[in-house]
This record gives sequence, structure tokens and C-alpha cells, in this order.
Amino acid sequence: MADECTHSAGIRRVVPSAFGCEECLRIDSIWVHLRLCRTCGHVGCCDSSPNRHATKHFHATDHPIIEGYDPPEGWGWCYVDEVTLDLSGRTTPHNGPIPRYV
Repeated sequence: MADECTHSAGIRRVVPSAFGCEECLRIDSIWVHLRLCRTCGHVGCCDSSPNRHATKHFHATDHPIIEGYDPPEGWGWCYVDEVTLDLSGRTTPHNGPIPRYV
């Protein structure tokens, strides 16, 4: 595990792509928690969810940083450097109600 994140300068303000996991909503699946890509705004489900769409998004795009998103939890994760980031004061607000599935 790296001591610091070499990608934190790339954290952007983003607009969430959906009111829940984008792919799970399309396939009518459930999720446990949501993760928000801080490069493009993709909303995906966490690794405890059946489909792990946030991690799949990282592998497809190489976008390195996600935010714990439901509710905004004040932390981020860099997949590349494998470090947790403090995002307090930089969390992304919800732009509407998030449905709960699990």
C-alpha cells in the first residue's frame, strides 16, 4: 500500500450519472452501497454488492478514485495506490433521492 495517493490532484467535482447504480438500475439488480467516480461521475455499486459495478468501471476506464456515496461518507479510495482519502469538505451532494435496495 502506498503512503499517499499520486492521483488525488485529479479529483474533480462531478455530476452523478444516476440516482443509484447505473448498471443495476438497467438490469433491475440490487446493491449494498454506492460509489461515485470522481473522474466522470459514474455511480456504481460497491464490492459487497452482487455485481461490483464501481470496480468494473475502474477496470474499464482506469479512473482511479471513487467516493463513498450513500450517504456522502467523506472518504474516497484510490484503486491504483490502494489508499483511503479524506474527502470531508469535498463530498458530492445527492441530486435527488437514492433508492435503497439492501
